[in-house]
Amino acid sequence: MLKLTVKAGEYVLIGDQVKVVYTGGSSENAHILVDAPKSMNIVRSGVLEKYGMAADPGNEVVHHKDPGISLEAKQKINAILRSEKKRIREERAAKEPQRKYG
Repeated sequence: MLKLTVKAGEYVLIGDQVKVVYTGGSSENAHILVDAPKSMNIVRSGVLEKYGMAADPGNEVVHHKDPGISLEAKQKINAILRSEKKRIREERAAKEPQRKYG
């Protein structure tokens, strides 16, 4: 095991694909960011202990892709966004002084 001392903003590279960034913390907590491929299983020890799992091969936590929102919901969201953009354009146009050409 390797013990390192890093300052906030510094990072550690693990191999070619994993970057661990220390972002600060307190006397009891360390805040880190882990940038790694989605194929890598990253889990906190507390979670393993909570579910009685060991950090061994075969005990990986499986994440399922979120099915997303329905086509109907997407269409409603797009309609709302279009309506808001139109309203904003109309408000801006009403505030601008009318230009006279002549």
